Amino acid sequence: MRSVEEQQAIVTAAAVAPRPVRVAISEAQGLLCAEEVVTERPLPGFDQAAIDGYAVRSVDVADAGSDVPNEDGALPVVTLPVVGEVGAGSRQPIRLQPRQAVRVDTGAPMPTLADAVLPLDRTDGGGARVTVLRPVRSGDYVRRAGDDVQPGDVAVRAGTIIGAAQVGLLAAVGRDKVLVHPRPRLSVISLGGELVDVDRTPGPGQVYDVNSYALAAAARDAGADVNRVGIADGDPRRLREVVEGQLIRSEIVVIAGAVGGGAGEEVCEALAELGTLEIERVAMHPGSVQGFGQLGRDEVPTFLLPSNPVGALVVFEVMVRPLIRIALGRRQPMRRVVTARTVAPITSIERRKGFLRGQLMRDESTGEYLVQALGGAPGASSHLLASLAEANCLVVIDPDVTDVRTGDEVDVAFLAQRG
Repeated sequence: MRSVEEQQAIVTAAAVAPRPVRVAISEAQGLLCAEEVVTERPLPGFDQAAIDGYAVRSVDVADAGSDVPNEDGALPVVTLPVVGEVGAGSRQPIRLQPRQAVRVDTGAPMPTLADAVLPLDRTDGGGARVTVLRPVRSGDYVRRAGDDVQPGDVAVRAGTIIGAAQVGLLAAVGRDKVLVHPRPRLSVISLGGELVDVDRTPGPGQVYDVNSYALAAAARDAGADVNRVGIADGDPRRLREVVEGQLIRSEIVVIAGAVGGGAGEEVCEALAELGTLEIERVAMHPGSVQGFGQLGRDEVPTFLLPSNPVGALVVFEVMVRPLIRIALGRRQPMRRVVTARTVAPITSIERRKGFLRGQLMRDESTGEYLVQALGGAPGASSHLLASLAEANCLVVIDPDVTDVRTGDEVDVAFLAQRG
């Protein structure tokens, strides 16, 4: 029996990331940047007002609001003529003369010689003339050219996940396209004579095709571009044609069902002309029996997963998801793992690494992670999809541990958060 780590090493060694592609920045969100985006011009590109107010020379308003009387004993009052108005987007240059003010909107280009903006609440809001109530210092409420980014600066680094802020920065520096690691294309196929699609009513002995929908969703969650093929004909020739068609359009192929016993051997024989698939017993539960190989001219990684939806999803999580993350260029393909204390006993299968669905909680008073395993003991309940739907983590139990007591510490892998 092969260990989980040995199987993972075989799988990840077959990872091939698609070549980087240049896409519109509106399509780049969530992808990994594959280039150093170097700016060619400063951001902002000109000195601009950071707030609505009056552009002034700070030296002209330095005495405003002073409580030191003038030579005549009166408190100084600073009043400036308002000689113009500049809105955001204005292309008309204005030159400020000493002891003048110009009304400016947020984002407006600063008049020549102006070195500060008086906020409206520091004035009387006058139109033709403005009385200054409090002074400003040079540079106050002004965004200088290049304050954000200077020419030659790296705006977005290679290896950065492009989110909303990165898309905004790319637009701000004038980039309409960016080189990214694209989503790997993944095809999902279900096998089983007992399967019907969800738009039909199952007859005697028939069940709905759960796997193609659940695995397609899991692949999208991992970041893949998914083609859900649905239920494939079990006839060897037709099966081979379906799989061969997907190998041309995919970086990863997932086949769920018919992995154990004679059915699994028949699938391997049907696909033998395309390459070699190996069905192995892996020391894990659920999903011990699983298959993996590389098919087609491009040696596309191809998986055979259990027909049991819970087992299929767990094997996907442990084996397939890391391959998708590697193909995306992610440095850390595995889920985040934390240590949690159990709130109830857990039973695991001897000599198999357990990946048991659970609910992760946090003690508000101590900040400690707590975990409750779902579904009870392994075996008869391992097929219960409802409990997996309630899970927000996988409790990872070492192969040499069969009984975990209440209060023991275990490793817990985060699943996607429900929100």
